[in-house]
Amino acid sequence: MISKVIDLRSDTITKPGQAMREAIAHAEVGDDVFAEDATAKHLQERVAALLGKEAGLFVPSGTMGNQVSIKSHTNPGDEVICEKESHCFHYEGGGPALLSGVQLRSLRGKRGTITVEEIKPALRPADHHFPRSRLIVLENTHNRAGGAIFSLETMANIYDFAKSNGLAVHLDGARLWNAHIATGIPLSEYGKYVDSASLCFSKGLGAPVGSVVVGSRDFIDRAHRFRKIFGGGMRQIGILAAACLFALDHNLQRLKEDHDNAHELAGFLTSCEGISVDLEATQTNIVIAHFEKMPAAEFAERCMKKNLLCIPFSAQSVRFVTHLDVYRSDIQEAMNIIESIIKAR
Repeated sequence: MISKVIDLRSDTITKPGQAMREAIAHAEVGDDVFAEDATAKHLQERVAALLGKEAGLFVPSGTMGNQVSIKSHTNPGDEVICEKESHCFHYEGGGPALLSGVQLRSLRGKRGTITVEEIKPALRPADHHFPRSRLIVLENTHNRAGGAIFSLETMANIYDFAKSNGLAVHLDGARLWNAHIATGIPLSEYGKYVDSASLCFSKGLGAPVGSVVVGSRDFIDRAHRFRKIFGGGMRQIGILAAACLFALDHNLQRLKEDHDNAHELAGFLTSCEGISVDLEATQTNIVIAHFEKMPAAEFAERCMKKNLLCIPFSAQSVRFVTHLDVYRSDIQEAMNIIESIIKAR
């Protein structure tokens, strides 16, 4: 008998359950390019309201959400400030340069957080020799920082500084849902301190596809145009929007289970010889473990042979991500597998 595969590579690997599939099957649809898809409209309006923004726009992915936002906030030759380990810097294929003609200025943060004190000296002076500092991109929660939460107070300080210096602020909120559940802070509070945000439904919330960008009506109008140019204008997207609405209704509050499972795993890993985890950064559903005595690729390969999947995150670190298809019993089995691998080596 083949044992169950425990997949902790990412929360993107979740699959829609039967109830979500039924919501998809019964979705009211229309041509969204003609703004005639009622389900998509409902989703956009609902997410915008949750963040306290005027309007929203459905996009196929978080990467497109970030890229249409960067394009909508900037002009070619501008400079965008971001944290050195941020998603838009590492994982979006050089999109800002290719699609928007802007350059990224990355700042080294602590657990994914940058502060006004770090941003201030990075601003370009009003001199034609330099690009124009135009946009600050924040990420909350922060993937490469192990799911760490960007504090609301720091976001507020950055937003006030940005407004005083003519900059816009965009939030890569792919996992903002996790920050909301972990802190209890309303999404609308986070929305106060950004000009735009992109929120993903295909990670912890378990929908198969989709993100929503929110902002002012004028901003969303610009983003809508660039979504079309980038190839994101789709037709009967109500079948996708319906899955996102179902996820909001049924999968948001249960994110706490993912966080609890991640904390359980992180605590176990720190008890293993030669493995360390930044427990202060392990605040949501991502665990990054650092291995002193075993290359990450070797560890991941040994895990795979025992039906436990994880991702080498660097030469000596491995990422584990909990999600709705992973139960506490799976975490226990994962710990048993890891323990056997450590002992065998």
